[in-house]
Amino acid sequence: MIKEKQAFTLIEVMVVIVILSVLAAFVVPKIIARPDEARLLKAKQDMRVIEAALKLYKLDNYTYPTTDQGLEALVTQPLGEPAPRQWKEGGYLDQLPKDPWGFPYYYLFPGQHKEFDLWSHGADGLPGGTDTNSDLGNWQLD
Repeated sequence: MIKEKQAFTLIEVMVVIVILSVLAAFVVPKIIARPDEARLLKAKQDMRVIEAALKLYKLDNYTYPTTDQGLEALVTQPLGEPAPRQWKEGGYLDQLPKDPWGFPYYYLFPGQHKEFDLWSHGADGLPGGTDTNSDLGNWQLD
């Protein structure tokens, strides 16, 4: 008696490859989008923390830091006018966070959208853009 070898036919292999490809087309984008969502949530959380520190600064010093004094006024006592008369020893933040893409956050006082504007230029670090490259500002927070 001759033993017959059992193997998959080319058609069967192709059907399996097509099924796996279709599944991957639906699953992979959902998995890949997660890091972008996480970075966006991190940027929003950073902005909330910086906003809270800026509000504490204002409570102590009666005004927000100027655009020239910048966010650095939350870490080290700023020079120039208006001089912060009751600047908290040790600062309002230990250090300034960078956005999740490694760029600094931007600050403008007085703001164009709110009392002060705080924003990130997104993944590309450039103004404007779409999707992960789009700007995210404190005026857009929930």
